[in-house]
Amino acid sequence: MTPQPFRSFVIFAEMRTGSNLLEATLNAIKRVTCFGEAFNPYMLGWPDKDELRGVTMAERDADPMALFEAIRSHPNMTGFRYFHDHDPRILDAILDDHSCAKIVLARNPLDSYVSTRLAYATNQWKLNETETPIPARIRFDPAEFAQAMSEVEQFQLRVLHRLQTSGQAAFWLGYDDLRDADVMTGLLHWLGRTDLERVEPASDQVPQNPRELAEKVENFDEMQAALAAMDPFQSRRLPSFEPRRGPAVPSFLGVDAGRGLVFMPVKGGPSDVVDPWLRGLGAVTADFNQNSLRQWKRQRPGHRGFTVVRHPLPRAWAAFTALANGGNADLREVLRTVHRVPLPEGGVQAIAPDARADVFAAFLDFLRRNLNGQTTLATHPGWATQSEVVSGFARFGAPDMIVREDRMAEDLGFLSRAAGIDAAPPAPAPLPDLLDDAGLRKAAKAAYLRDYVAFGFPDQP
Repeated sequence: MTPQPFRSFVIFAEMRTGSNLLEATLNAIKRVTCFGEAFNPYMLGWPDKDELRGVTMAERDADPMALFEAIRSHPNMTGFRYFHDHDPRILDAILDDHSCAKIVLARNPLDSYVSTRLAYATNQWKLNETETPIPARIRFDPAEFAQAMSEVEQFQLRVLHRLQTSGQAAFWLGYDDLRDADVMTGLLHWLGRTDLERVEPASDQVPQNPRELAEKVENFDEMQAALAAMDPFQSRRLPSFEPRRGPAVPSFLGVDAGRGLVFMPVKGGPSDVVDPWLRGLGAVTADFNQNSLRQWKRQRPGHRGFTVVRHPLPRAWAAFTALANGGNADLREVLRTVHRVPLPEGGVQAIAPDARADVFAAFLDFLRRNLNGQTTLATHPGWATQSEVVSGFARFGAPDMIVREDRMAEDLGFLSRAAGIDAAPPAPAPLPDLLDDAGLRKAAKAAYLRDYVAFGFPDQP
């Protein structure tokens, strides 16, 4: 299939990444036009401009597609710059348009941050060779820098993911590429302008602050210490190979007592205790879909939603007993023959008491491998990480409270009172003595470290 020719382009960039210089280079080419920050909520392309391609700022704000259509309908190769904080309503249309070439421009985030703070301090955003740079120093704010870096990183990851899933490629540029004629020539050729033999970078702008960072940052030592404490390579990140989970709305229970409670159960949790408590409060509605649950909530102002998470060790034991005692003989056979979990037929009672800890330890090791994507078996909801299950809930609506099982009496008492219900809350069931074992605690933590970190579970339940 012949690739679709580009009709327009977008430059995904950020403040102080060199996007002004790139725009100047493009605008020096005949039949190529870059319309500045067309979707900046505070201006229309450039400062003090009232209309762009016949579209006013008010018209753009009412319907951003009107400006997008006006830009890409121009007979020239036209485009604009788009930053992470520009009008989010137009982003999907940009990313979905395969005829809109995507140019991604990035710069060392620390250099961008310092340059941005200096520009704000001096109000000097561009510099030509006849102008004098205003000397200034800024104070590095670690929290501000971390927040800015996080926002840009999340935006770039979103763009990258959408390009990957839609089968599009981008032209990636670094700050230092913008003064390289060979790279600029390659960019214009990629855009379809193969008639151009050579493209020279714009020469009407010069670097504003070509000093070392120590001269631009007044608390340079403090900045170095703060940067050393950051983790740009995410060495402490907890990898996740689990599939994303949906909100599981059909499993929710709504009770009409007071202003209403919605229970969002985690499979493998203490539903056998919470369900009867809810049904004792009043009429219960089940089998929701997303639309019926929204209607239920609208009719009950002041409702509260909650879920109950269980310590990973007893929750894994619940999954183990359900598997051993259930009717899924084929799954038990696969665990025996492929995954080295010696589950006999006949349920947990068929395992000799002195062997149960060893069989359960083998199951915990299987869970560790399964959750790390090292088995061919799907991750069952009953043993999926609770952090992923709760993340799935949040894709519809986050619970008002995440209750720990060992604090049900205190937390559900507080939540039910907030919903106008005065009733004694349930208490957790006692734990099996088998689980008081250091080896099992270690194996559970190896399998469910994400949950231990996410919910603050202690080693011993």
